[in-house]
Amino acid sequence: MNDNLKQHFRDSEAPFIEQVTGWLREAADQYRPILTAFLNPRQVYIAQTLVNQLDEVHMRASGGYPGAELQRILFYPDYYDPQPSDFQITLFNVVYPIKFATLKHGQILGTLANSGVERDVFGDIVSDGESWQFYCESEMSTYFTDQIDHFGKTKVHLTDVPLANAIDPQNDWETITTTVSSLRADSVIKAAFNLSRHHAKELVEGAHVRLNWADLPKADYEIALLDMLSVNHYGRVRLTEVGGETKKSRLRITLNIIHSK
Repeated sequence: MNDNLKQHFRDSEAPFIEQVTGWLREAADQYRPILTAFLNPRQVYIAQTLVNQLDEVHMRASGGYPGAELQRILFYPDYYDPQPSDFQITLFNVVYPIKFATLKHGQILGTLANSGVERDVFGDIVSDGESWQFYCESEMSTYFTDQIDHFGKTKVHLTDVPLANAIDPQNDWETITTTVSSLRADSVIKAAFNLSRHHAKELVEGAHVRLNWADLPKADYEIALLDMLSVNHYGRVRLTEVGGETKKSRLRITLNIIHSK
């Protein structure tokens, strides 16, 4: 990877870059498509940046529906014509007594994440306000139907349905453009949720913040394009654009924010 490209990435992202490089080499050398697990937006961005440097390998991403947050990537050589079925994504309806119980995103996520699988084998968990669905790798669908019969205290039944039967998920995302003194995590959290810098730092140090579904190491960690911060009791924020500097040397940024209810 050339030095000009390295500036886009963190040292901590080197293992993932190496993994993507291996997938690309495999697709080129074996002249066949390579399918990944579900990746977060930052990882998809990294993969696309690397693919853009090549001529012989291309990529497409799908999470099962338009606008999916978590997506599987298909790397493929020139001759190959990708089809929706290549992504091997199964959609589950969560059948539960709607009139007598309420499900929450955290209950479903917690149960799936603690069912003995890696986080990247299932994708988005979506709701239209009443019904719930989630996406997973098709090769893991039988495992989920065998293992999952409750979310929290609510008894459920998982039924796989065609992707065409996907519900239209609620979109609670808000987009704001603001300025920050830097791209430090605590600065971005402060701007997103209108907090004091001190409180934002306390949240990070108290392990109440996750970055791209993993522990955030420190408050001064620099956030990069398409990173997602999840802040307990406040919500989630994604950095979608970094603009120029103001006259007061502050950075213009655009954030997508979803507030906890």
